Amino acid sequence: MSTQAQTPVVISFRGVGKTFKAGQVKIQATRDIDVDIREGEIVTILGPSGCGKSTMLNLTAGLLTPTDGTVTYRGAPIAGVNGRTGYMTQSDHLLPWRSVADNIAVPLEIRGMPKGERRDRVEELVQLVGLSQFVQSYPSQLSGGMRKRAALARLLAYDPETLLLDEPFAALDAQLRVRMQTELFQLSRRLRKTVLFVTHDIDEAVALGDRCLVFSGRPGTIVRNIEVPLPRDRQILALRKDPAYQELCSDLWDILAPSMGEAH
Repeated sequence: MSTQAQTPVVISFRGVGKTFKAGQVKIQATRDIDVDIREGEIVTILGPSGCGKSTMLNLTAGLLTPTDGTVTYRGAPIAGVNGRTGYMTQSDHLLPWRSVADNIAVPLEIRGMPKGERRDRVEELVQLVGLSQFVQSYPSQLSGGMRKRAALARLLAYDPETLLLDEPFAALDAQLRVRMQTELFQLSRRLRKTVLFVTHDIDEAVALGDRCLVFSGRPGTIVRNIEVPLPRDRQILALRKDPAYQELCSDLWDILAPSMGEAH
């Protein structure tokens, strides 16, 4: 048994299904999801559009409740918003009238943290994400990568133990995406975060993941739960030449091809 397999379970899905109503029409987004997410894991989620990948994050965050089955967090059913998670989507949602420092401080203000403590925490975070020289800049003055770093710092501000990331780097160019993947990977390891990461990018799923969950088409369910055969301290930039990385990427293309309407 691997060391990772012996670590505590943080999130557990058992027989989970979610059905939405659109007028008189019922749409089953997910069905029969059974999986455990362990402490400190980065678990990536792949699958065709509309298969319930984001629904899985929303169930973990407590923004949705399952129609069938149970979702638990550290053994307790999730009831209401799960304050032990932090959520980041493709849009950075930075407030344009606030500086970098003031954007990062938003969750701390909401929690009522005293001004002095808030200032110290923001200073720590801007150093962590490499934005110390841009604390007084506004979002319109930042590059795409800097905006992502600011959004990541805001996500980390109240120190959630689990990060829920829904295609956060999808809009970035290839070089910037790899840089942000590297920074996220290093930060999650350094801070010992548990991560659920939704992506449509096979290379990204393999580069970041300790495990990769592959979803079927709607109603989505997990058809493959794959251990990624790469070291936990991997160097993202060097992976493109790694045979294990190349082989798993190729295997995932084969698995996903039928859902993309390709001959298999």
